[in-house]
Amino acid sequence: MSTSSENRVIGHWIAGAHRASTSGRTAPVYNPATGSVQAEVALADQAEIDEAIAAAEAGFRVWSGFSIAKRQTVLFAFRELLNARKQELAHIITAEHGKVVSDAMGEILRGQEVVELATGFPHLIKGAYSENASTGIDVYSIKQPLGVVGVISPFNFPVMVPLWFAPIAIAAGNAVVLKPSEKDPSAALWLAELWAEAGLPAGVFTVLQGDKLAVDGLLHSPVVQSISFVGSTPIAQYIYETASRNGKRVQALGGAKNHMLVLPDADLDLVADQAVNAGFGAAGERCMAISVVLAVEPVADELIAKVTERIAKLRIGNGAGQDGVEPDMGPLITDVHRDKVSSYVDIAEADGATVVVDGRGFTVAGHEDGFFFGPTLLDHVPTSSKAYTEEIFGPVLSVVRVASYDEGLALINSGEFGNGTAIFTNDGGAARRFQSEVQVGMIGINVPIPVPVAYHSFGGWKKSLFGDAKAYGVHGFDFFTREKAITSRWLDPATRALGDQGGINLGFPQNT
Repeated sequence: MSTSSENRVIGHWIAGAHRASTSGRTAPVYNPATGSVQAEVALADQAEIDEAIAAAEAGFRVWSGFSIAKRQTVLFAFRELLNARKQELAHIITAEHGKVVSDAMGEILRGQEVVELATGFPHLIKGAYSENASTGIDVYSIKQPLGVVGVISPFNFPVMVPLWFAPIAIAAGNAVVLKPSEKDPSAALWLAELWAEAGLPAGVFTVLQGDKLAVDGLLHSPVVQSISFVGSTPIAQYIYETASRNGKRVQALGGAKNHMLVLPDADLDLVADQAVNAGFGAAGERCMAISVVLAVEPVADELIAKVTERIAKLRIGNGAGQDGVEPDMGPLITDVHRDKVSSYVDIAEADGATVVVDGRGFTVAGHEDGFFFGPTLLDHVPTSSKAYTEEIFGPVLSVVRVASYDEGLALINSGEFGNGTAIFTNDGGAARRFQSEVQVGMIGINVPIPVPVAYHSFGGWKKSLFGDAKAYGVHGFDFFTREKAITSRWLDPATRALGDQGGINLGFPQNT
């Protein structure tokens, strides 16, 4: 693992321009495929946090005064620029995260769906009007932006998650302060440059690089009105409790332990394909990854054989590809995370699980220092093992054998998470029963990763979501606006002169 004192320092984006940090604090940014440090990222101090928030507040005062038509023009321009240059952004993601380029492109396209939703925002921020609700009185509502809003995004989706929140918040008239993961910070700056090119005023999109100090700065600032977060459950709970205590709106999306329930009538070739895709895509670093296959007997042995056969054909390597050939799976984000994933396999094995395919100690020729971990398949995993109950966030797929639909359903519903789940079956009645009975926020029927399209909303149940609002969709526009209800009476001079309106009445107003 190599380091260099000459590495560039990735700074902030404040008041519409790159801002070098003066904090003196940095963290390394690795190339996960090689294990080398390719840059340093600035870690903001309190002065830089205050400067970023103040710039956002100034930007909000300008932007919130823009007409809907002018705001929409900027959104459309951003959409076109992103569409034209997304390949460039995909390579930036791969260089710092490690996921293969096609997967990075998929991330961008799912984020772009939300941008496209946001371009149609005028319809979604309309108020309502009731004429003559009482005699001569009209009641109507208007929706207004919150002000400065904070977005804290995770390392695994450095573009998609910011695009879940920022376009909707900006369309609604807010200013956004984005705190990206310090593990892959460059994509956020690329987005900032694109917003500026699209015509967004300075300060409306701010990038604040940093660690917990920057997070806490957003949570405690009296200027920041809301926090949107995606990450692990412990951090989501901390953010929810801290931000709520400070009077902010919060949508904090946490971790997951997603199950795939396989009924005996399912197409096992389809199941095997989708289990591999959902378990090992992005090296398992997805909150929607399938990590447990609940195999209703007698299908487990046959399914394990099919999955094993497919794993053997997977190509693992540098996500950027080599000689025009892209691998199926790249490395994990850091060596620390790789070792944590490996420890869960150790735990499963010690608890009695069978390691069918072992990814521990996996290396790639020419990239021996990279943070690689091979696809891993476990069988007979005890449901009491931490390898079953805790989120691994790596390419580890566990098989748990169950005797019936009811046993499988009970296992899913007894878990502390409720993010995503899937059922594979050819029985429509069983699928319909499952969608009704399972206690999870997002459900796939013969679909392994049921991430909703942009005009629906993303979010789980239980310890997978803290706060009342899900991400994007109608939930997103409701979250980033607040409503005023107005009761209005304009007196008619003619009837007023006759004494038909007015007078003194100390009772509570009534609709008469």
